[in-house]
Amino acid sequence: MKLISFDVQADFAFFRKPETNNTINLSYNIIHKPAILGFLGAVLGLAGYQEKGKLPAYYEKLKDVKLGVEPLGHEKGNFAKTNIKYSNTVGYANKAANFLTEELTLINPAYRIYLLLDENDLLQVQLLSSLQKGESVYVPYLGKNEFTAWWEPITYKEYAFNHKKIKDGESVKIMTLFQKDIKLKDQLEPPFPDFSKPFNFDESPFIYFERLPKQFDEVLMQYELVEFAYSTYQIKNANRLENLYFLEDLDAYVQLF
Repeated sequence: MKLISFDVQADFAFFRKPETNNTINLSYNIIHKPAILGFLGAVLGLAGYQEKGKLPAYYEKLKDVKLGVEPLGHEKGNFAKTNIKYSNTVGYANKAANFLTEELTLINPAYRIYLLLDENDLLQVQLLSSLQKGESVYVPYLGKNEFTAWWEPITYKEYAFNHKKIKDGESVKIMTLFQKDIKLKDQLEPPFPDFSKPFNFDESPFIYFERLPKQFDEVLMQYELVEFAYSTYQIKNANRLENLYFLEDLDAYVQLF
């Protein structure tokens, strides 16, 4: 297995929330796993949505890849946003008049994507090579095909990693979003920020929460939403979290899901 990261960015992004209204469409602030798999599918040239009620080829082939997300260039976890209004004139979108819609769109979003890839899987080896070289079969985008995304090969990194055990009550750095709403037995204390130990001194320490899609419910064909958190404080009781990987060069952990 090889643990890598690369930095992806775009001028704009829009990751549509299903729970929206007729006035304005809202976007998730942090790129989520289904959207990342779509990005990786474009890199590999895998087919997208072809048939209603059927998951796309890229999701079926990549859904077991473990990944994590670290936002970059943000303001305490948030990206700047702007309202963009559209007039949709295609026939199926409206009947008697043009359909008007408005989207709250992210400005200059950037993310560090961590991937755990299997070097015995030919498709994942191909993905590894493409990310190293900065090559893509299709033009990748962030949420909408007009929001072209890119990454520079110079941002590609490989990490020495292990499953270093965390002691009960120990505070550690977690570089990525981590799953907050974990199920605990025996009334154990859940992971939470250690407010005495910020690890990023370049900005005011903070904690950010967002409910994000983790995967598709393949029966209901809709997002499965999970509570995530991101913080520049060290996290106490992180040993309650699953799928943590210790990056030796960074002296920190990432959660890959």
